[in-house]
Amino acid sequence: MNVNDAFLSVKHYFSPKIIGEVNDHYIKLAKIKGQEVPWHNHEHEDELFYIVDGQLLMEIENQPEFTMKKGDLFVVKKGTNHRVSSTAECLIMLIEPKTTEHTGKVKSAISKSIEEQF
Repeated sequence: MNVNDAFLSVKHYFSPKIIGEVNDHYIKLAKIKGQEVPWHNHEHEDELFYIVDGQLLMEIENQPEFTMKKGDLFVVKKGTNHRVSSTAECLIMLIEPKTTEHTGKVKSAISKSIEEQF
């Protein structure tokens, strides 16, 4: 699989698409543009962000925000309140346990079930 080609199937912003599985983890692709992701956490799961293209503003509660750039990788540890945004289109690969809810227990207009991510 070519990851850049796989991004062609991601039609909507803030709507992760599952492209593969490794043991009990999903590999997902997402396109981000704007500030629609609410503050949330994943109580029991770490979440890996890898920036394929663009820039992503990562906000971690009670810590200085930082910008991730193409090639950067960051793991948000379980239970950590966070949100992401991007002024221009940003392409992200996520690796997270299959039990990870899209926006944690916070439900918003962008929240997607696992079934909606296939």
